[in-house]
Amino acid sequence: MIILSFFLFQMLNGQEDLNENQNPDIQKRSYITQRLLPQHEIAIDGIFQEEAWNQVNWSSDFKEWRPDNASAPTEQTQIKILYDDSNLYVAIRNFQEDPQTIENRLGRRDDAPGDWVSFHLDTYNDDRTAFAFTVSASGVKSDESISNNDNFDDSWNPIWYVKTNIDAEGWTTEMRIPLSQLRFGNNEDQVWGLQVVRKYFRNDERSTWQPIPANPPGWVSEFGILKGISGLAPQKQLEIQPYGLARLDTYEEESGNPFRDGSDTQLTTGLDAKIGVTNDLTLDVTINPDFGQVDADPGAVSLDAFEIFFQERRPFFVENKNIFDFRFANNQDNLFFSRRIGRNPQGSAVGPNVLYIDQPENTTILGAAKFSGKTKDGWTVGVLESVTSKEFADIITESGEEKEVLVEPLTNYFVGRIQKDFNNRNSFIGGIFTATHRNIEDRLDFLHTQAYSGGLDFLHNWKDRNYYLEGNTVFSQVNGSKEAITQTQRSIVHLFQREGASHVEVDPNRTSLTGTGGKLEIGKGGGGNWRYNLGGTWRSPELELNDIGFLRETDEIRQYLEVTRLFNEPTSWFRRANIEFEQFSSFDFEGNYNRIQYEVEFFTNYQNNWWTNIGGAHKPRIFINSYLRGGPRWRFNEENFFYAFVGTDNRKRVSFRGGYIHSQATQGNFGLRRYEAGIRYQPLDALNLTLDVEYSENPNKTQYVNAKNFQGMERYILGGIEQKTLSTTLRINYSINPNLSIQYYGQPFIFKADYSNFNYVTNSVAEDINDRVTWYSDNQISLEDGVYRVDENRDTETDYSFSNPDFAFVQFRSNLVVRWEYIPGSEIFLVWSQGINGLGDVDNDFQAIIDNQLLRQQPRNTFLIKATYRFIL
Repeated sequence: MIILSFFLFQMLNGQEDLNENQNPDIQKRSYITQRLLPQHEIAIDGIFQEEAWNQVNWSSDFKEWRPDNASAPTEQTQIKILYDDSNLYVAIRNFQEDPQTIENRLGRRDDAPGDWVSFHLDTYNDDRTAFAFTVSASGVKSDESISNNDNFDDSWNPIWYVKTNIDAEGWTTEMRIPLSQLRFGNNEDQVWGLQVVRKYFRNDERSTWQPIPANPPGWVSEFGILKGISGLAPQKQLEIQPYGLARLDTYEEESGNPFRDGSDTQLTTGLDAKIGVTNDLTLDVTINPDFGQVDADPGAVSLDAFEIFFQERRPFFVENKNIFDFRFANNQDNLFFSRRIGRNPQGSAVGPNVLYIDQPENTTILGAAKFSGKTKDGWTVGVLESVTSKEFADIITESGEEKEVLVEPLTNYFVGRIQKDFNNRNSFIGGIFTATHRNIEDRLDFLHTQAYSGGLDFLHNWKDRNYYLEGNTVFSQVNGSKEAITQTQRSIVHLFQREGASHVEVDPNRTSLTGTGGKLEIGKGGGGNWRYNLGGTWRSPELELNDIGFLRETDEIRQYLEVTRLFNEPTSWFRRANIEFEQFSSFDFEGNYNRIQYEVEFFTNYQNNWWTNIGGAHKPRIFINSYLRGGPRWRFNEENFFYAFVGTDNRKRVSFRGGYIHSQATQGNFGLRRYEAGIRYQPLDALNLTLDVEYSENPNKTQYVNAKNFQGMERYILGGIEQKTLSTTLRINYSINPNLSIQYYGQPFIFKADYSNFNYVTNSVAEDINDRVTWYSDNQISLEDGVYRVDENRDTETDYSFSNPDFAFVQFRSNLVVRWEYIPGSEIFLVWSQGINGLGDVDNDFQAIIDNQLLRQQPRNTFLIKATYRFIL
């Protein structure tokens, strides 16, 4: 209560706590543009030689943002802006006393290496959304949409034109941005937010046209003003982008299996379209999309049975994903997780007498459409609809009969999202609704027939957006057969069968589940040198989102607190630094006090641009409801961990980073030793290489193995595990020019798990590990033919048995992609992908696994040619 009272007093009284480097009187700047005269034309060549540019004056007086806030930058910058009925024209002069010091590095789109300048427009003037157009001195383009004031999304790829030029005064940028690529209201006189940011690479400085404080409460809300635009006709965008694709897969032939004859070929076409329904609302459509050029997921193994979260990488779903985002509990849990669309088929064709199976890897997306945008009245709207087809696995039985087995039903996905700004754009309230409908047939009645979820969210800022209150609440309902709902109740997300849990139980007659979740947080997010927040989240036991969302676990109520002290005024030895303290505790809906954790972190960016990140945590209480997978609540010993990372100046041609994480529980219950190292090397402006290596050892005396029945009681079997992981990630980027690049990604991943010293649970919540479990003696357990046989009562008869859990997993994934944007918006991809997956020999060391499983195994190769052409109508 003391902490809560302090927070409320600080925020309700609006204590600014400004240091001398914070200027509370920063004035909004304005730039007044002019319409391009009819007799004038502008050629985009990076040289401001046209008479048209004399219509407007240069605007300069940029101020440094970082590291020395509000001071004069080392090098000054100037801007000019013109417009006509179809385009916005931008001229930027980046002065540099010695042009030889301009860092002219190349990279792929959205990389912007070296020196760069960025032009930002808040076309709704709502202080929350904006568009960013960035270009490096070498001409590499980057573009981002910005939402919620400071959420940058680089998946947005508009068509715009830019040229740069290096001369005796520095370097210049000339842009032409088609108004059809922007979204704005239909007012006669337009007033937009404006910001221009320059990175001066040599000193790692950021300077801005509109001065901003060192610790702003947001980004878009701090923009200056662009005036003078009037009489614009509605800009209804219409773009159609068909594609054609040829694909060849090669793999090791399996004798006698007609589905594995060594190669497969595919020819396919599809279509993407972008239609401007109104001046500010757009419809995106994709028919039979293909994402063959997308990087593969990194290697990972989960021993806790929970689903591993992987980022969305498919362009159609990544673009404008911020509109549909509804994370509600400070982690990856989200009402919409687009990777559910086109997911791996959930059914299986495995069965008696089945000899060969050809199982599809993904569900076919027949089509998808997104309707999104923001109106002049402050309404943000997003609607997504997608249909995935039935998927069949082809099988051949032992008698030679060929059949099709349904493994995924015809499914419709729907997401609707709205938000409304009010209170002079300092607040918003929003909502979301999702629906999944499946046409259940054959053996797929273990899936939900319908799944619905919805939520409301809000944010309120006050005291110049320095203080905020935000929250949300969500609900879900899933319907299905008794089998489907029983399976959901018993899944790792819910575990209603848990021993000793009086507030949940499996009801085999239920045909629906309904749950809730949410968050409430109050905090200080800007102004001065302090940041802090206090909040709580909850997920009820019946909450279920995994049909179209992502939900790791339920039955939790969590409280959290964060306090950060920022040091953004440079000193003689650092450029910036911060200290952060975090605390959280959690309970379940039965009232059990499960966890508490305290953590402190120190980050320092030194004057030589090296950095360190050091921290540690204490976990005096660790109870986990799900650890025994339906068994009683489990207690771990208290844990302490620390970490230390260091990195060199990443502006240099060669830079390094490295770190170590050390965790140890009392009584040696479990631990972690993790080593990370990385090097980035740029031998040429056009070529950079990145190599990252991670190695970890994760011992645990009580790793879950299995559950068996003994004399009418459940025996939860655990074991000592020596878990080791090694992964190496190599990335090579070679840019021939800003529109033609070659990228390589390769990652070998090896995981080993060796079990020994098996034991079983006797008192799952005992403080002492020796009271918590009992170890099997040598005359109670023996290993024969890959099976452990247990004679617990020592009567020479096997009481129960379990398979040897030792295993090793190896994987190699690589992508080689040649990308050529031969005209703006139209591309050709040449792709070569390789993949190896399999179980390794756990008795071998890492080197032997690499030699035997990775280097000697025939990989699966995919060769792909994809061409797109964007028609602008």
